[in-house]
Amino acid sequence: MKTDAKKLNIVFTAVAVAAVLLAWLSAYAGVGDETVVPSPWETLVRTGKLLGEAAFWRAFGGTLLRTFVSFAFSLLLGAGLALLASVHPYVRAFFTPIVSVLRTVPTMAITLILILWTNYAVAPVLVSLLVLLPLFYASALAAIDEVREEYGVLATNFRVGAAKQVFCMYLPLSAPPVLAQSGSVFSMGLKITVSGEVLAQTARSLGGMMQEAAVVTNVPLLFALTVVCVLTGFALEGVCALVKFLIVRWRR
Repeated sequence: MKTDAKKLNIVFTAVAVAAVLLAWLSAYAGVGDETVVPSPWETLVRTGKLLGEAAFWRAFGGTLLRTFVSFAFSLLLGAGLALLASVHPYVRAFFTPIVSVLRTVPTMAITLILILWTNYAVAPVLVSLLVLLPLFYASALAAIDEVREEYGVLATNFRVGAAKQVFCMYLPLSAPPVLAQSGSVFSMGLKITVSGEVLAQTARSLGGMMQEAAVVTNVPLLFALTVVCVLTGFALEGVCALVKFLIVRWRR
């Protein structure tokens, strides 16, 4: 059954990719202007040229570093706050409205405010962190609550210390569910970081390059940078899936 499910996933993924390419080719054929809608081949050629430019790799490294910093801090803060909230009901009650506000406040508003308060390099990191933090908090809190419901009574009956419960029970058992969602959250962090860089016109960043390409109406470059971001997002999801697989295998 699992093999059949994997085959179906591969088939539907291939169909989805083919549908996107067909829509792209239809738009290119309908417009008939490379400067407005470049062809997939032209985009591929422009992407190849990008990979040979030192300025691109500096921008790519800057964006990837900002994405990783926001992801790491949001993961650590989200898991830490969720652990506190699972232990102390008052902490949970305190953070519930804060998390709700962070979920509902417009990302554009946060970005513009942080640009005014900080600088072009810091604002994208903080924006991404504030968007990802509620996701990790909710995911970690749900996983910890599930572990507590399943093993909490057992740990109490055997008088397991609080520190041992945290490091030997809650963190190891709640890590796989959190890591299962970390791939999509990581790629979302990349998207948010790039969007923040576009608004902040961050130097040495993919978002900054996109902003420059839009100003001079360099659509092929804009498409190429978008392809790079999409492929990087897939790669980040793959890395997170590999980390989860290794952790689960190590636990066994």
